Amino acid sequence: MAGDGLPRIAVVGAGIFARTQYIPRLREIAHLVLLKTIWSRTKESAEAAAELARDFAPEIQPRWGDAGLEEIMGDASISAVAVVLAGQVQVDLSLKMLKAGKHVIQATMEAETALSVYNSFPNQFPYKPIWALAENYRFEPAFVESRKLMSDIGDMMNIQVIVEGSMNSSNPYFNSSWRRNFVGGFILDMGVHFIAGLRMMVGSEIATVSSISRHVDKALPPPDNICSLFQLENGCAGVFVFAVNSRTPKILWRVDGTRGTVQIERGIASGKHGYQVLFTNENGQCQTTFYPFCGVNEELKAFVHDIVQANKDGDHKAEPRSSYVEGARDVAVLEAMLESSAKQGTMVQVKKF
Repeated sequence: MAGDGLPRIAVVGAGIFARTQYIPRLREIAHLVLLKTIWSRTKESAEAAAELARDFAPEIQPRWGDAGLEEIMGDASISAVAVVLAGQVQVDLSLKMLKAGKHVIQATMEAETALSVYNSFPNQFPYKPIWALAENYRFEPAFVESRKLMSDIGDMMNIQVIVEGSMNSSNPYFNSSWRRNFVGGFILDMGVHFIAGLRMMVGSEIATVSSISRHVDKALPPPDNICSLFQLENGCAGVFVFAVNSRTPKILWRVDGTRGTVQIERGIASGKHGYQVLFTNENGQCQTTFYPFCGVNEELKAFVHDIVQANKDGDHKAEPRSSYVEGARDVAVLEAMLESSAKQGTMVQVKKF
């Protein structure tokens, strides 16, 4: 912990997401955490990203290459690291940082092997480093509030998750090479967020899936379309329909119950991007509330709070919504869907964590 009481954080990665999301979000919570270092593979990229943060982190140090990573791991003043790298390398790097005693926040992850490595860490620190999940829809207020409304719709009858994405050549992530060389491609990379929203909303785990996936748009890596029938542990069934690129972009989650319906739909209101939550009661009256996107802010605040607590009492864990186990459960659902599709729609049990 720094002398001024603020924990110091390093951002490992200086790509689009680090520059457009992490740096602005860290600027907004500069009263809670100090951005000490930003790392990239090249000196030029690290220095350019550091300049973007200089206004709120005047002492920021760019680091690059293997030597830069070693410096971050060996810097006792850095208590936490945000790993914002390609999917194929970020888990290995996160585990290295955790082994060095750093708390870590990162996005999607490969599940089983990484979890077993993390769980096998010896207790070489006063606390077990926190491993938190980023880009996490469980922190979006729309899902938090919708979860509360579920008790008002009676027994769940059916669920629909419909994602008509807009991943085309005008999207900055379209040519991202790691997503194109990633098993599951954009279906897995984007899909974990929609599954996270679904699991948060319904409050019951997905037990089984049966899916068909296809490769229709050859400009995208395979598969680019998936249709899945799933069943929750509580018996309720639903459909998950996802097209990576559609002419009619639309994203919605809808749960129909015996006494009403809750629906979350991505949209824009007053120039702000966010979610419209529609709650219809048994009398047919519909109440609509708009919640702007702010999940990245909320999860970073929770992460900072958790590392401050861990440094104080040595026994604190990640906020349950950002636990690495939740990320593993999201990935397990998508992996089961892709496995089912490879078996021509055979029903597959979702792995439990």
